[in-house]
Amino acid sequence: MRSQFNTSSTNLTPAYRVSVAKRTCIFITAMCGICAPGMLIAQVLTTSDPAAAGATNESSSQADGSDAPIEKKSESKPAQAQNGLIRLSKEHEVWVDKKNKRVILGGTIAFRKGLLEMFACIKNTKEHESIVAVNSKAYLVHAALLALGAKNGSPVQYDPAYVPASGAKVKVEVVWKDKDGKERRCRAQELIRDLQTKKPMQYDWVFAGSYFWTDQETGKNYYQAEGGELICVSNFSTATMDLPVESSASSGQLLFEAATEKIPPLGTKVRLILTPDLTWKRSEPSPQPKVPERGAESQELKSGADESKVSE
Repeated sequence: MRSQFNTSSTNLTPAYRVSVAKRTCIFITAMCGICAPGMLIAQVLTTSDPAAAGATNESSSQADGSDAPIEKKSESKPAQAQNGLIRLSKEHEVWVDKKNKRVILGGTIAFRKGLLEMFACIKNTKEHESIVAVNSKAYLVHAALLALGAKNGSPVQYDPAYVPASGAKVKVEVVWKDKDGKERRCRAQELIRDLQTKKPMQYDWVFAGSYFWTDQETGKNYYQAEGGELICVSNFSTATMDLPVESSASSGQLLFEAATEKIPPLGTKVRLILTPDLTWKRSEPSPQPKVPERGAESQELKSGADESKVSE
């Protein structure tokens, strides 16, 4: 689960961009066993016309969340990719904002009161302990961050000793409209309360990157974050994004709760804006997480054609 791709430089030649795109495509295709997402990410990196890439383009104002929540596709003529959003999947709410180097996710408020293990989970997984349920697959979020040039580090390690999750820091903002139609925006940490300090959570998330498990009998690949661990506040070796500090997932030892008074009503549509630090580099090779024994809980990656559609 390593990426050496950095497309943030304005001095990249067309040939180099094509090389990066091909390597991204090969990476995702080989690891996921799914060609379509890898090809789409490659097109995101190499084309200035989203229509040519077969992706849905949204207005540049939506890139800043000013029109969130987005309910319908734009009927205007497609803008240039650097001025708008490129939707990675017709079935899922995940966009790449090339100009501002951000990933935009669509979801709903799923949980407002109680202890937390996640800030955001994948839809229909862990809504009982996650403030936001995101309408996307975890591997698409991972791929979108890679396409911007973000580098994943390693998930949390427990054996032989605790090693915190590492990776590029990712700023997470939440955008929604209140009952009066006024746009509201805040850092995701403002919706999470530290049980000890009674103040908003102070830590930043890092792009840990989860990991793949391959069934040796079938050869199928499983991206472990599809179980729900997208943006975590308790440490999980399966997390796409995790905290770089020790935070137990054990009952009775959870550190965070939902800040109910600050969270929109249940069912409110929100946009999550993920802004990765593209300057982060690994100081040493990322250790590989210990692969669970056969039969451990995992989620199989499926192509978009096999996934149930969500309303747009």
